[in-house]
Amino acid sequence: MTQPALPHRPASFLQAFLRSEALGGYVLMAAALVALIVANSPAAPAYFDVLGAKLGFELGPVVLKETVLHWINDGLMAVFFLLVGLEIKREVLDGQLRGVSRIVLPGVAAVGGMVMPALIYVLLNMGTPDTLRGWAIPAATDIAFALGILALLGSRVPTSLKIFLTALAILDDLGAIVIIALFYTSELQVFALAMAGALLACLFLMNRAGVLRLTPYLLVGAVLWYFVLKSGVHATLAGVALALTIPLRPRNQGKPDAHSPLHDLEHALHKPVALLIVPIFGFANAGVSFAGMGLASLAQPVPLGVALGLFLGKQLGVFGFAWLAIKSGMASLPRHSTFTQLYGVSLLCGIGFTMSLFIGALAFTDAATVDATKIGVLAGSLASAVIGFLLLRGSSAPTTQAAPDAVRQG
Repeated sequence: MTQPALPHRPASFLQAFLRSEALGGYVLMAAALVALIVANSPAAPAYFDVLGAKLGFELGPVVLKETVLHWINDGLMAVFFLLVGLEIKREVLDGQLRGVSRIVLPGVAAVGGMVMPALIYVLLNMGTPDTLRGWAIPAATDIAFALGILALLGSRVPTSLKIFLTALAILDDLGAIVIIALFYTSELQVFALAMAGALLACLFLMNRAGVLRLTPYLLVGAVLWYFVLKSGVHATLAGVALALTIPLRPRNQGKPDAHSPLHDLEHALHKPVALLIVPIFGFANAGVSFAGMGLASLAQPVPLGVALGLFLGKQLGVFGFAWLAIKSGMASLPRHSTFTQLYGVSLLCGIGFTMSLFIGALAFTDAATVDATKIGVLAGSLASAVIGFLLLRGSSAPTTQAAPDAVRQG
């Protein structure tokens, strides 16, 4: 049976995505700043007490009791990962990652941007084996923060570079998902894992059977989240698994106003995730008290490894690998851009806020090391944001280039 064509996405889809992510970046910055202020104010005890309070219920064999912080990191962030999974699937099948020629440059750069930060962290923590578990913390880019900085530069940055950064960050997220699944999974519970597998098979069968209504997928997905939570695999991966089963085929096949279930769900989730879920995560996880801390605190292996991994590792990995790909003829420089601008964007890839904090919370359990991770993430991300912004502002002039050329490629 011939599969229907994928629904055509208007050029404004990518533009709307970039605007939404940039706005989310501003809200996330504000949430992180408020968290730091609160954590260093007289309200700090109440802030940490609320995050540590337990909420939940028992209904027969179903027991769900977690702290507020765990509900945010395991529950709300599952919706964030659902959106990430939808974006990855869309970009691979119907976007900037469709086809080898489009995936080469951001793909090579993403690999470099994960390998080099991890290598720097490992080199700085070789003498403290207990902290090596945090090697993946500086490996991911925060797309909302990075696009928020690019949005401040307006037309000084070509649209092609914004597309490059978006594709790279999405591949970064994919790499982080694989890392979480492989290296940050606790002891497995066989029954719960088997139930999760059965539910995932059910979702794929629904897709193959042509079920195009979103409600059945979301209901089964909610149950899938519960069993993944109980299985020992991190619960947020249920969001990614659910995303991969959402159909990309149009609902009204053959009609000009055809709508894809995947596009509909992605559109519905963008603003709530960018403007509510991610800022709540940032507010709950960025709060760290600076009482008694000095420059010596940043020089410890964990914060130094994270900070240098983000600031140095990202720029070396992203720009270095991209430069090699371009010079070897594997890929070409993004349209209307220069190597200096590409280097500036590579600096912005060192903003690792959301995913770095998330992996840090998985890697370490003791409060002191988690706080050290936060300090490293904040320092590395801030340095990358400021220097990347200044470099791009100084090396780029406002342009009237035809941005839709780059957008139409999607």
